[in-house]
Amino acid sequence: MTIALGKIKSFFYKTKYFWTKLLVTLLTLFIVAALSFVLIKSLPGDVVHNYAVNLQNTLKVSYEEAYETATRLLNYDPDENIAAAFVRYLGGLFRGNLGQSMYMDNVTANTIIRDYLPWTLLVSSISLFFSFLIGTAMGVRMARSRNGATDTVCTGIVTVTSSIPDYLLGVILLMFFGSVLGIFPTYGAYDLAVKGDTWKFILSVLHHAALPIITYTISQIGGWALMAKGSAVSVLGDDYVNAAVMRGLPPRLIERKYLKRNAMLPLVTSLVISLAYLFGGSAVMESVFAYPGIGRAFTTYIGKRDYFVIQGLFLFLSFFIIIANLVADVLCGLLDPRIRER
Repeated sequence: MTIALGKIKSFFYKTKYFWTKLLVTLLTLFIVAALSFVLIKSLPGDVVHNYAVNLQNTLKVSYEEAYETATRLLNYDPDENIAAAFVRYLGGLFRGNLGQSMYMDNVTANTIIRDYLPWTLLVSSISLFFSFLIGTAMGVRMARSRNGATDTVCTGIVTVTSSIPDYLLGVILLMFFGSVLGIFPTYGAYDLAVKGDTWKFILSVLHHAALPIITYTISQIGGWALMAKGSAVSVLGDDYVNAAVMRGLPPRLIERKYLKRNAMLPLVTSLVISLAYLFGGSAVMESVFAYPGIGRAFTTYIGKRDYFVIQGLFLFLSFFIIIANLVADVLCGLLDPRIRER
């Protein structure tokens, strides 16, 4: 029994770093949910009454029935005390009810996420993959040939791509390749005429997504390159790199085995968090290309002041960003044991 307790105690001590991060994550999720609930409670006017009147006119039922339906659909009753209302709200979240539209009966935050998120993830994930690979490779090369020709050329490219706002770059590419040359479509996610043909549909989706992907990739390369360069420069001064140089190891081997591997560690956190931000999309970019992404949908419902849908989308995005921070912390702890000892 004593041995078993000792093993359990040792296990929790060794994994204390991860349990601490998990506890902080759960607490943060609870705080975000509580703040979201407080914001809804602070809304001016009686949103449930307005929704009930809308249901009464639509369903042709009594006001009492419409009000009861409204509180059930919105998962919110302004007449309840704050504790009971909060418990009701949390219960709805655990059941996956992120929010009902106040203006359209068949629209919820869940259906919006289902319909729009895949398009955002398609464009954002591909562009993040390419921009990360190109940017980190460029940054490492810039660090290795500081003040050389490669560093000068890459710095110029990074400066130009980083100084142009992504939406302006999108407009330029859209006008030139879409309107002038007619190579790429100027709006939409696919051609409606090919929806029944699987392969033609896939090619149409990729054709429509090409310009947004190119724009995202170009606009993000500079950030990854600068981060990778800064990290690689700090690694170049470490003793083990100097020892490898003194042993006469080939420069390419040093770059692959020592420089890239150790310089990538600080970029892990940024990459994982960037993956989480994919779920929020880019409202401006998706509006430029008239692309049906989650970011564009978010701004649409903000414009309509559809508070419960906005709340659900906000919670959805916050959830993934918080979880991404947890994953980044855990990965850093696994890749560098020194972090777990702090």
